[in-house]
Amino acid sequence: MNFLFKKVLCIVLAMLLSCTAPVSAEVVSQVNADVEAELVNAPSAILMEQTSGQILYEHNPDQKLPIASVTKTMTMLLIMEALDSGKISLGDTVTASEYASSMGGSQVFLEPGEEMTVEDMLKAIVIASGNDAAVAMAEHIAGTEPAFVELMNKRAGELGCKNTHFINCNGLDETAEHYSTARDVAIISCELLRHPKITDYTTVWMDTLRNGEFGLSNTNKLIRFYNGANGIKTGSTSIAKYCLSASAKRDNMQLVAVVLAAPTTADRFASAKRLLDYGFANYSVVNAADKIGELSPAAVVGGKVKTVRIQPDSKVNFIVKKGNQDKIETTLTLDSTIKAPVKVNQKLGQATLMIGKDKVAVCDITAAEAVERMTVSAMFGKIMRAWLCMN
Repeated sequence: MNFLFKKVLCIVLAMLLSCTAPVSAEVVSQVNADVEAELVNAPSAILMEQTSGQILYEHNPDQKLPIASVTKTMTMLLIMEALDSGKISLGDTVTASEYASSMGGSQVFLEPGEEMTVEDMLKAIVIASGNDAAVAMAEHIAGTEPAFVELMNKRAGELGCKNTHFINCNGLDETAEHYSTARDVAIISCELLRHPKITDYTTVWMDTLRNGEFGLSNTNKLIRFYNGANGIKTGSTSIAKYCLSASAKRDNMQLVAVVLAAPTTADRFASAKRLLDYGFANYSVVNAADKIGELSPAAVVGGKVKTVRIQPDSKVNFIVKKGNQDKIETTLTLDSTIKAPVKVNQKLGQATLMIGKDKVAVCDITAAEAVERMTVSAMFGKIMRAWLCMN
């Protein structure tokens, strides 16, 4: 009985110790998105850092609303993805259909059968918010606008946009079935900015089409008046009121500010400006790999070589409060034994980045090269080479 009692007691103690064992701290954000100050004069808005997806400010970000021509952020995204995949090229000729030419609202007045390059159509969409050009490009990429809209909704789902549904490619005809949210528009806009070529168009203030005969003027006034502004899209109708997805980049930090249903055009631009000002004044973006720096090679067991070059994941970005950039400390933890074979980009450990007692980021450490396993024949050859060098 005494032995059984001791055994039960040991089990109970082990369970208690496991319950009280320290748990590794979760990543702590330095951001306070719950700001009491009223930064916007609109029913819904959000401020997001593009590379990390970190939300810096939000105000009813998931309220479903009509978004007018801000719809074209998704149209632009699908065009850029088609360009990057090689499906289309900037020099391709696009022929305007009678349906595309019939669009009202903002337009470049395409005639049925008129031809323009993809690049000129893209200018018309991005700079002048051409509804006719958007439909022409939708038909060029998918065959019909409904087929293109299907692609829009599918891509929205892939991006995690939970409260978005499109019924057209330009936002012109609004019904209860065509809607999005500030959060979803920000997600789409951030993805669009992953295609650097788009800023060749979103940053243009004035341009022309048709050999200089038709002038284009950017509907996004921040491009001219806000330091670092590089996009993205305005939108307004009597139903949607005044909407804007605005982006700006300073000191390597790319921000996206979305304002929906502002009462006036001045309110949407002023609100977006205040959001961007707030982000740039209070936060900085840090790339984990830059902070970790170059790493010494790690030992490999059973490989054709004794070490492997290692590297931090270059895609990990995080937000810190201004002034804390130099307070970040890094701890590196590698696998206790790294055995060959090793594949390129194989995870071999991780780095933990701390500010004081707060864990602010975790970054994978991966192999920068492959290391093959040492075979018997390779080992024999190595021994023979060593023996020949000695004689």
